[in-house]
Amino acid sequence: MTTYTKKDPVFVVVQLSGGNDFMNTLVPYSNSAYYDNRKFLNIAEEDVLPIDGTLGWHPEMAPFKELYDKGMVSVVQGIGYPDSNRSHFRGMDIWHTCAPDEVSTVGWLGNVIEQLDPRAENPLTGVNFGVGLPRAMSKTGVPVTSVSNLDEYGLMSGIAAQQQREHALQIFKDMYGQAVGSGPVMDYLSRTGMDVLTGADLIKVAPQQYESTVEYGDNPIAQSLRDVARVHTANLGTRIFYTQQGGYDTHANQLPTQPGLFRDLSRAVNDFFTDIEEHDADDNVVMLIFSEFGRRIYDNGSGTDHGSGGGAYLVGKPIAGGLYSEYPSLDRDKWEKGEDLAHTIDFRGIYGTVLEQWLGLEASPIVYGNFEQINPFRSN
Repeated sequence: MTTYTKKDPVFVVVQLSGGNDFMNTLVPYSNSAYYDNRKFLNIAEEDVLPIDGTLGWHPEMAPFKELYDKGMVSVVQGIGYPDSNRSHFRGMDIWHTCAPDEVSTVGWLGNVIEQLDPRAENPLTGVNFGVGLPRAMSKTGVPVTSVSNLDEYGLMSGIAAQQQREHALQIFKDMYGQAVGSGPVMDYLSRTGMDVLTGADLIKVAPQQYESTVEYGDNPIAQSLRDVARVHTANLGTRIFYTQQGGYDTHANQLPTQPGLFRDLSRAVNDFFTDIEEHDADDNVVMLIFSEFGRRIYDNGSGTDHGSGGGAYLVGKPIAGGLYSEYPSLDRDKWEKGEDLAHTIDFRGIYGTVLEQWLGLEASPIVYGNFEQINPFRSN
């Protein structure tokens, strides 16, 4: 376990739903193959925010680059897994359960929360901000608090709170019932699902205690990360936070769509870390930003289609920063499935890195095996 902080380590997960285009996030601007295959959707070399002579950030990632330049961002290049599944639902499900060969009802973070709070004494050990409950956090007997909007929930009547709980559970049932059968889903919900908002009364104090000079953007990911900051700085014992930003399925209209997503994301992440630093609460927080897959190497004239290898990012004060693993080759004979970026490191190894080097947990029972890890943490 890292010796960076004596406080309990906190882990924040930000899911980019839809399959983010890694090639246009961290742009290989010195490689002619990029421009040969991205004739419509390319970032001009003069617009890239370079980090070295070969790679640079999308121009709307400037606030994120600020964190990178401070040594707070480790970029995991080429993240994925063998024979990547291009289905959004199944692809995300694999990332949530670490089970590419079967449909599992146990989320990897559900296992983590159980180990961090084995007696389920704190319903706020795991908190999701968003509608429904991510499969990653689900496990029978493991309570998770899920709140779509912290301010609105704090003002809800008992009836409204019950309606939000039932709505969240219905979404969970609709999402997973067809995949694993209604029996396992109903069994899970009957024993665990009614705890989805168990911690809501406790969490209400967070907005009341919170003060900040940081002005977050008026968009969903900014508001969600503000909610994370408010709960984290309230010292309620939350160890695992989860939230997501949608909109990354850019088959069409990627040129006008992606910059806005990056603008909202990069500013929100920067604001979040500025906020918790202001509260002297940043030395025990690490964030993982991931997406279920990357996009095709070539564009389709309007957007990019589902691909394989992509990118992920570990962010925080305890992070050493830099580039990890290898950027997937753009040489045509190295393309995955004849059209995708290949994966150069398994996502389960990155989970394992966080589990063992940050949270102090044994990885193999959670990710179901031993996978190559990286060393992205500062020692002190």
